[in-house]
Amino acid sequence: MLNPIYTISRIAEILNADAKLVDEQVIIQYLVIDSRSVLVPENSLFFALSSHRDGHEFIKDAYGKEIRNFVITEEKYVDEYPDCNFIIVDAVLSALQKLAIEHRNHFDLKTIGITGSNGKTIVKEWLYQLLAADYNIVRSPKSYNSQIGVPLSVWQIDADHTLAIFEAGISGVNEMETLAEIIQPQIGVFTNIGEAHAEGFSSKREKLTEKLKLFKDSDLFIYSPDYVSEINFKDLPGKRQFSWSSKQGADLRIIAVEPIEGNCYLRAIYKDKEIECMLPFKDKASIENGMICWATLLALGYSAEQADLRLEKLSPVSMRLELKNGINQCSIIDDSYSADISSLAIALDFLNQQNQHPKKTVILSELFETGQDDLDLYTEIADLLGQKKVNRLIGIGSHIARYAQLFKFEAQFFEDTNAFIEAFPGLQFSHETILVKGARRFEFGRISKLLTQKIHDTVLEIDLNAMVGNLQFYRSKIKPGVKIMAMVKAFSYGSGSFEIANLLQFHKVDYLAVAYADEGIALRKAGITLPIMVMSPEESAFEAIIKHNLEPEIYSLEILNGFVNALSDYDFSYPVHIKIDSGMHRLGFDGNEIDKLSTFLKDSQRVKVQSIFSHLVASGEAEHDGFTQHQIEKFKLMASQLIDVLGYKPILHIANTSGISRWPEGQMDMVRLGIGLYGFDSALLNNRGLQTTMVLKTTVTQVKTLDAGETVGYSRNGVMPKGGKIATVKIGYADGYNRAFGNGVGKMLINGHLVPTIGSICMDMTMLDITGIDVKPGDEAIVFNQEHNIMELAKEINTIPYEILTNISQRVKRVYFYE
Repeated sequence: MLNPIYTISRIAEILNADAKLVDEQVIIQYLVIDSRSVLVPENSLFFALSSHRDGHEFIKDAYGKEIRNFVITEEKYVDEYPDCNFIIVDAVLSALQKLAIEHRNHFDLKTIGITGSNGKTIVKEWLYQLLAADYNIVRSPKSYNSQIGVPLSVWQIDADHTLAIFEAGISGVNEMETLAEIIQPQIGVFTNIGEAHAEGFSSKREKLTEKLKLFKDSDLFIYSPDYVSEINFKDLPGKRQFSWSSKQGADLRIIAVEPIEGNCYLRAIYKDKEIECMLPFKDKASIENGMICWATLLALGYSAEQADLRLEKLSPVSMRLELKNGINQCSIIDDSYSADISSLAIALDFLNQQNQHPKKTVILSELFETGQDDLDLYTEIADLLGQKKVNRLIGIGSHIARYAQLFKFEAQFFEDTNAFIEAFPGLQFSHETILVKGARRFEFGRISKLLTQKIHDTVLEIDLNAMVGNLQFYRSKIKPGVKIMAMVKAFSYGSGSFEIANLLQFHKVDYLAVAYADEGIALRKAGITLPIMVMSPEESAFEAIIKHNLEPEIYSLEILNGFVNALSDYDFSYPVHIKIDSGMHRLGFDGNEIDKLSTFLKDSQRVKVQSIFSHLVASGEAEHDGFTQHQIEKFKLMASQLIDVLGYKPILHIANTSGISRWPEGQMDMVRLGIGLYGFDSALLNNRGLQTTMVLKTTVTQVKTLDAGETVGYSRNGVMPKGGKIATVKIGYADGYNRAFGNGVGKMLINGHLVPTIGSICMDMTMLDITGIDVKPGDEAIVFNQEHNIMELAKEINTIPYEILTNISQRVKRVYFYE
């Protein structure tokens, strides 16, 4: 079977669409949905998708990246870009999916489809590990399982592949049938049914029924009866079913789960015989995912012995890039567990989001099992690194070293990881962003450890994908054309500085806001070019504000007069933001000052009012809705008075996070998104629709057994009347764990158990009562995460999530994850 060739004219035929073509024979190899992610522009087709942002807005950017082929719905762009090929369709997403279906229909290969609420990506990656010896496999990159991700995954199929493994995720009804038509799985794997993405369904049964549509034409369906109890057995999909369970009768009936030195030993009944396997994991989620893989191997015809041999060699899957602080003012992107072309492209896109250092370095191992000839493979990699403007490559492995001449920029090569580590003291790494990307066998974790700044074991993990998800959640709530100002003051609510600002800049928010000039200057030095509003400008910082192109909030005539004086040596109108006090009574111009302010602004040529804004006091609290309405009306009136004098209309904004959720009329020209980015909104019941962005964790230093009556900690505040066990963990009030959490008020999660503090919180340590729980030094203790969330912590000490987050000390290491 040969690979199909898609000319732009052939794609227009497939889509049955009108086309305005200047070159009908251009061959399309790459489908692009993001103007920032372009590999080979001359062979790329850009789909102007409309979701939270209209993809047509980015045609100009794509054109600047030398793309000349587009699928659009708005014909006006044809005349604007006369040297381009345009395919005009009714719906761009449907066109993308239709093209993927055509491509899938060209190939007759065994295909595994995976869906469920959790575990899809891990199961997919483990099945890849388990089956790679027998098949040339194409699989979804990372967690590409959406209405957009699935067609992009299927587009990767070529004639050399003998097995496809694709995952599918949905968030509402009437979504799965299209994905089923694109994937066409002969083998279906159902992971589980849980609460993830539940908001799009009226019931668990509706969600289950929709998910199972993926497998309606499958030959084999692999599932656990524990998760499909709402469905009659006769209604289950698949010509043949294979079941597994640890709770009830099944084809694979797991009868024992025994932890053994970090591993897990499983015994089961299969075909009336007892079989066994060893999983190299001990956590609950990995054990369940391992059971699914065990069932899949057996259902595919592998013997129990073969399955056991393969399962015990499974490797952990890290689907997330880690961004960490490195030595010598470097930033380290750790992706040291996988290496293939698609994940390399994703990692390089993330590298290019980082603007804090001018130099970009990639440490890359040679790649295996790609199905490509080495020359073709490393030619593609060299082109990719060049397109992504990588400054320096360190290649590790004999295969990549043979093709050194392909890399037309600074490059060094080492035979293996040990050779690199031996040479490390003589290598120079300073003020650069370094991507560490390697196949697992190269043990690049050792390299990452060398490059990472050695700090405190206590870690605040920030999920950048969750933050983007929250941004998109609020984008879906605002009206078209309304701008977003993202609040990154107070070290981005404790989560970071340039790391968060880079992400927000990449995802095209319109403005950033900081509290003080120093915060804005740090962002400018890190390469942030977005407009930045300074909310508490000090006269001593005016020169620095002007020098770094920051925009001050003006809240009084004194501040305005001082800033205008600072502009005396400049001959242009400088942007400022006028704060009106509509009821907060903190900062801002009162109603009786508007006439003086208007006169000043009318007479001054040195400032231009970029925006007029105010602050809602209680937008998330229904009992104060009357006051909120009063604030909005008062703000509109005062703003209109200013606008009448100015003769032009600045941006108007008053809505904060809760205001976006509850007060659509308050959106005006721009909204200010703050704590909602981080997963909290008092206007939403249980933060529904938002994702948890942060996890604070530490480790157990020591475990002690105490006799009855012994005490714990300073002033002997902790008492164990009956004796028991305590664990000391590496976090204290100097890290931001408030002393009010002491003496049983606070709790942490260890090995799935919520355990209370005992005694007073120390500066650097906290003691926990772990009586009756198996805990050892080095075990992880979670201060807060999705299950034990910050809302609960805040209630424990009668405060708010803002205070918990902003109190986390700078000495706590921040690690950023990006999938």
